[in-house]
Amino acid sequence: MTNFQDKANFIWQVADDILFGAFMHNEFRDVVLPFLVLRRLDCIFEEAKPTVQKMHDEFKDKLPDMEPVLLKAAGGLNFYNISPYDLKKLSQDAKNVELNFTSYLNGYSRNVREIIENFQLDKVVAKLVKNDLLFQVVDKFTEIDLHTDKVSNLEMGYIYEELLRKFNTFIGETAGHHFTPREVIRLMCNLLFAEHADDLQGEGVIRTIYDPACGTGGMLTEAKDHILKHINPNVELRMFGQELNEQTYAVSKADFLISGEDPENIRQGSSFSQDRFKTHRFKYMLSNPPFGVSWKKEERFIEEEAKDPHGRFHAGTPRSSDGALLFLQHMISKMEASGSRIAIIFNGSPLFTGDAGGGESNIRKWIIENDMLEAIVALPKDMFYNTGIATYIWLVTNRKTKSRRGKVQMINAVDFATPMRKSLGNKRNYISDEQIRQITGIYTAFKESETCKIFDNEAFGYTKVTVERPLLANGKVKKDKQGKPQPDAKLRDTEKVPLKDDIAAYFQREVLPHVPDAWMDRDKDKIGYEINFTKYFYKFTPLRSLAEIRADILALEEQTEGLLKEILD
Repeated sequence: MTNFQDKANFIWQVADDILFGAFMHNEFRDVVLPFLVLRRLDCIFEEAKPTVQKMHDEFKDKLPDMEPVLLKAAGGLNFYNISPYDLKKLSQDAKNVELNFTSYLNGYSRNVREIIENFQLDKVVAKLVKNDLLFQVVDKFTEIDLHTDKVSNLEMGYIYEELLRKFNTFIGETAGHHFTPREVIRLMCNLLFAEHADDLQGEGVIRTIYDPACGTGGMLTEAKDHILKHINPNVELRMFGQELNEQTYAVSKADFLISGEDPENIRQGSSFSQDRFKTHRFKYMLSNPPFGVSWKKEERFIEEEAKDPHGRFHAGTPRSSDGALLFLQHMISKMEASGSRIAIIFNGSPLFTGDAGGGESNIRKWIIENDMLEAIVALPKDMFYNTGIATYIWLVTNRKTKSRRGKVQMINAVDFATPMRKSLGNKRNYISDEQIRQITGIYTAFKESETCKIFDNEAFGYTKVTVERPLLANGKVKKDKQGKPQPDAKLRDTEKVPLKDDIAAYFQREVLPHVPDAWMDRDKDKIGYEINFTKYFYKFTPLRSLAEIRADILALEEQTEGLLKEILD
């Protein structure tokens, strides 16, 4: 097995061969993920194991706290195991595998045991034992070498995410739960750092990266890899992530433990109601939060914080059925005063949903009027494994470069896609390295073209004006006590007047020629913001001429007559 796809396929086949029957396909992840982590730990710890066991045997009755000594004996690893067992030794004693497996798990250092607890492995093992499958699973996982010399942390992330993609196919996850293709993350990194590589140069530079919905940690790993490979190999990067799902949190924390990152920087819980990084600020942030996921169960907490003018959600709250813009507000609250940059993936909803004065519109208004929205890039369709819907990368910052101040760049990259030879779920396209370079070039050029439009901030704003018509009774206009016409609620309408337009002139030009008796109730004015991405790149296609249509009809009639003649003959 020479690549991550081979290894992922092997592990999936092992699960399918052994588990199916006792476990449904949608339960495979409960077994595979923890055993994958355990095998990874085994492979990495194998060389240090004899030294750790020797130290343990020598000092176990002499020292009240063995952990510092055992970690030192582990040769720089952030974990250890004092049990005589690993998966290979467990596979040599089928009769006692259950008892020995318990000893094996209990032998791990506290940080690993905490990870294992999040997998709820005790329930999984009990079911494996009941179906006489524990030994088979242990034995099969010893056949795959997951040492870092053979499988890098980046490749390990690929394995996790490919398996999770397969699991989710059977779980029937909604479009909101999906994993980000690595080429999309690479594009995000390119856009995030393209004009800001100087901020990462020099010796002794420390920078932070954060993802509030980090999953298995793929975005963090890819961002770190990008910076070290393409910008500065000497920069010190400190990565932080929060994840709600216990299993993917455990995977991400295990990866941090193995790769030498601080595992305490991966924390579990909802980023909305359980912010584990309240006092932290970050230089760079990337995320692909779930699309269209409800925050109803956290509504009381979020609405209460929204009342606080210094709270994360003071700008507004979106519909409770979609928390996407809450993630962005949360990330904005984590910006450093000296300047931070955010790349976040959204579907189309945050662009335009919500009326003037409503939560979504007010959030857009706050972001744009504070000059934080830098650019939006429309991605090709069919880019994600579990959804084919339109997706966008938003770039947000509190320190725009001089040329970008007061402006928002729109990039239409929907045609920058390469068809895949074989689809993976809904993923039928990918973005090639060359296409990533082209999109990045459009971004850095900052010039209008067929694929790039640049707007002033206020171009996205409008005044929602209420237009009234008179109430008629017996053909006459009813009036109030002041002699003014009474409005007919049934005829009431609204107009969205661009902020750049003079409202009175707009009314004279666009409304009165059609309804001369109308007037505006300016007391009901509301300011709204929306981003109509499709309109900005709309291309008019002229209708076909009648002569062309007639020629096609005649040709079709002739073809039909010819076919009938052949049948009759």
